[in-house]
Amino acid sequence: MRFNSRAIALMLALCISLITIAFLSLVPNISATPIIIALLLSFFSTYILVKLVLEFLFFRQIENIYDSLKKVQGSEPTIMEKGASLNPLEGINREISSFAETKRREIEELKEKENFRREFIADVSHELKTPIFAAQGFVHTLLDGAINDKDVRKKFLKKAAKSLDALDLLVQDILTISQIESGEIKMHFENFDILDLCHEIIDQVEEKAEKKGVELKIPKKLKPVIVNGDYRRIYQVMINLIINAIKYTKKGGWAKISFKEIGDKVEISAEDNGRGIPESDLGRIFERFYRVEKSRSREKGGTGLGLSIVKHILERHESEIFVESTYKKGSKFYFSLKKANYIDKVREEWDEDDEFA
Repeated sequence: MRFNSRAIALMLALCISLITIAFLSLVPNISATPIIIALLLSFFSTYILVKLVLEFLFFRQIENIYDSLKKVQGSEPTIMEKGASLNPLEGINREISSFAETKRREIEELKEKENFRREFIADVSHELKTPIFAAQGFVHTLLDGAINDKDVRKKFLKKAAKSLDALDLLVQDILTISQIESGEIKMHFENFDILDLCHEIIDQVEEKAEKKGVELKIPKKLKPVIVNGDYRRIYQVMINLIINAIKYTKKGGWAKISFKEIGDKVEISAEDNGRGIPESDLGRIFERFYRVEKSRSREKGGTGLGLSIVKHILERHESEIFVESTYKKGSKFYFSLKKANYIDKVREEWDEDDEFA
């Protein structure tokens, strides 16, 4: 944009010419000719002088400043482009203020990312130390002479192997989150029956639930529940939720999977009547390595990354994981997936008594 120095010069020249005429008219016996000559001289001289001053000493420098701001801001639209009628100095002030605010936000975001990176490295280091030190202790004990005792050797090697398995699981989970965030893991969307998927999961964890004394429930009268998503990753989501439900439910309790159609989506939930989650922890359970009752969580195994992985996978499905929980009464985790385009069936209702198998 170029500032209109001509209009400003014309207005100033006209004002000065009128003032000049006004003063000359006070002179007695002055003829019209000198007044006209004075009018023309004052008008043109003022116009030329003002235009030159504005053009070369003022507006040109302002435009240079704007050009510099545009180069710094890149392709972002500037206030100057948005509002041509702005006072040039006011425009510069707003441009600089806007640019400074943008950079302030960027600096804050960078600081947050740096803090997150520092905390993440600290968390990873802390989590890696536990299985590494455990395996290291068992191996060194064997090397110090315990290897000669067959029973001790077998016991310590099993413990070392268990620690290394935990280490491998932790590394795999860290890689999974990193790859999802960086886009290295691509989602392969397809239509599949989420009910069949959940039956597969129930079959896989049934033995674990029986050992714990936890009853598994899943709807038995549903027709196929066809959704669109990445089968493998949704399987990962559901296995995490069901294993957590079993893990934190006492003997004699239950864990169940439910489905509900809402418009063009299917809501899938994993619910239990286990320990529940304190209200103070609900807002943080999807953070990496965050554990409720940390010492007891470590005893039960897991990497502390399961729910974070669930959150990231569902975000890639344009979905979100929700939780409702009452401490010492149970928890419900639920999310929605899009129904397959060609599916729009009405499900049959079932009685409360025979709702779950």
